[in-house]
Amino acid sequence: MRRDVLELRQFYASDLGRAARAMVGRKVLEAWGDAHGLDVLALGYATPFLADARQAARRVVGAMPAQQGVEIWPAGERNLTTLVGEDSLPFPNALFDRILVVHGIEESPDPIAFLREVWRVLSPSGRVVVAVAARNGLWANSEKTPFGHGRPYSRGQLAELLREAELEPSGWTRALYVPPLNWMAGWAEGFEQTGSRLWPGFAGLLLMEAVKQTFAVKPRGLAARVRRGRPLLAPAPSGAPFSQAPDRPARRSLLEAGGESLSVAVKSNRKAAP
Repeated sequence: MRRDVLELRQFYASDLGRAARAMVGRKVLEAWGDAHGLDVLALGYATPFLADARQAARRVVGAMPAQQGVEIWPAGERNLTTLVGEDSLPFPNALFDRILVVHGIEESPDPIAFLREVWRVLSPSGRVVVAVAARNGLWANSEKTPFGHGRPYSRGQLAELLREAELEPSGWTRALYVPPLNWMAGWAEGFEQTGSRLWPGFAGLLLMEAVKQTFAVKPRGLAARVRRGRPLLAPAPSGAPFSQAPDRPARRSLLEAGGESLSVAVKSNRKAAP
């Protein structure tokens, strides 16, 4: 069961949520740059991490699953979010250059179908970043945060899941080394600086980037039926009137003679005539 959108919004309005937004948003910026001139999709509840991309991208759309609910985003401006079905995104094929999935597959009833829709709407040269709770991290064991619900993943499990959806992993990183305690949010930056060096396996969040797999399809040849011509008049034998042509079975056996064409047979008959 998915977390309600009100719970997610309440968490990201807290001190710990704002710290998580800053840490994860920085990782996305490192992976994509400012996404200048690109079409970006925020899927699940990924809108808090795209504040920088929204300023430079050509288009940013927030898509939130129906079981979770949707909120107006950004606040006080023209709404850029929509309610969607997990396995039927209302977008045409190959529309988005970048897709960010947060709070997406952990609570999905069918993660493969969810990611195959991501594959469908991702452009051939596009890239997707999927963020999930790390199986060995502290955040996966804390139900006070949204990352403590649903299925956490290890790096190998997430890579295998992406490949099943025909998305090839191209890179990965970790984030959220601070313990999931609201009063420790002020030390989040310090934990992030030292955590990757001292205890990298205890990060709370795993981020993996993948690209779309496309395969060239070789067209299969189709056999074409060729009509073989039959002469209306067959050559008459020596000494016989021209009108006395051999019957139809004789003509058929002439055409079916191995390696001999009709023109060769006519030439040989002419030489034999007196």
